[in-house]
Amino acid sequence: MDDLDRSLLAQLSADARVSVAVLARRMKVARSTIQARLERLESSGVIAGYTVKLGEAARQGRIRASVLLTIEPRSQANVLTRLRALPQVEKIHTTSGRFDLLLQVAAQTTTALDEVLDAIGAITGVRSSESLIHLSTKIDRAE
Repeated sequence: MDDLDRSLLAQLSADARVSVAVLARRMKVARSTIQARLERLESSGVIAGYTVKLGEAARQGRIRASVLLTIEPRSQANVLTRLRALPQVEKIHTTSGRFDLLLQVAAQTTTALDEVLDAIGAITGVRSSESLIHLSTKIDRAE
């Protein structure tokens, strides 16, 4: 990746809906150059896809939690399979330290969140869990 690729990714991170023509004008290069760069970044896996980032208005009414899991040795594959089946699990990260997995979970109500936390805790191979309810977002620079 060179400076043009990094600049292109920065532009798309700010607004993934911007047209190739507008990108070319902003970056002072030919439209075909931008198109070729995008195709290369997509085919190499640098750009995995284009998506919608929900704003605060869409996230209101959803209760989020971070869930820290400790799992039994050699049970990660089974646990991950079961977690993927839960639509409330938005993200899963492996971690270092005393916890094995960090989950981001979202639900519409506290009752629904309680139910999904119970379901996570009941998965064979989950040794322990600790949940942290998100109260407010002060900074969000992700994605």
